[in-house]
Amino acid sequence: MSISSIIPKPVTEYDLRLLRIFTSVVEHGGFSAAEKALGITRSTISVHMSNLETRMKLKLCLRGRGGFSLTEDGQLVYRAVISLLDSLNDFSLLVGTLGKELSGELVILCADLLDKNRQRKLAQVIESVSNSSPNLHIVLDGDSISNIEKLLLRDKAHIAIFPGYQQIEGLDYIPLSSEPIFLCCGKKHPFFNKVDTQISHHDLATTAAIHPGIDIDIDGREQLQQLNLSARAYQFDTRKTMILSGKYIGFMPQRYIQQELNTGDMRIIQPSTRTYQFNLSLVNKKTPREPTKVELLRSAFNSAFNLAS
Repeated sequence: MSISSIIPKPVTEYDLRLLRIFTSVVEHGGFSAAEKALGITRSTISVHMSNLETRMKLKLCLRGRGGFSLTEDGQLVYRAVISLLDSLNDFSLLVGTLGKELSGELVILCADLLDKNRQRKLAQVIESVSNSSPNLHIVLDGDSISNIEKLLLRDKAHIAIFPGYQQIEGLDYIPLSSEPIFLCCGKKHPFFNKVDTQISHHDLATTAAIHPGIDIDIDGREQLQQLNLSARAYQFDTRKTMILSGKYIGFMPQRYIQQELNTGDMRIIQPSTRTYQFNLSLVNKKTPREPTKVELLRSAFNSAFNLAS
């Protein structure tokens, strides 16, 4: 069933208004719940819904003691309306990108706290984007890798920074930076006052260690397989906190723990062998809804991070 077959042609502004009210009612689970979102009374909503059903010559929903529910026709119409409204939004976004001045939100996401060097480079990116497109509303936020991947694929974010070890279909990955990551312990840990030669393979295999919580490269997996992974920490800041407790060992980039190394609150264990590379990627959707914004960001990142063209 298509919208064109159930609504008189052409689709008018009034039709669109009724359809938007209908979707709000469905998504809020009834007339009463939709009152606040729509800013109109239940009786007015009821009138609009009756008008929509009359114009479409269909029964869309049921109300009664059993609560609000959609009819079979109502379910089909709701899915068709969502598709129609998404198409209208896509059209608006396309038209918005054709002008000289970009506007709207520009969303950048990170899966972890950035060290000072990357913070400075990201600040350069934001400065460049802001100077070239002052009407953009920049959003910089953090989230888990799995959520970021979903947001990119759903066009809810434009670009992201996170480890790209496990690449998924539909996303484009550009190497951003690479640095060694080392096995560490805190000052309160039994290993802290031992020299590396006194810490055996068996010692490392039996003491409590932290899993990073994400898929990593082959070298990293081989390192983790040799440890007793009894805890999990997705972000470096939370992992560092657990290491500082003295109860766990775990892998950290040196930049993130340099202050603790200087103050003697942490140490690196067997740096020549207990190490692997930590790689960050710049990630965006291969076919984004707003390609001009993504290209603007990629150009700014390329300049700040000296990425390969």
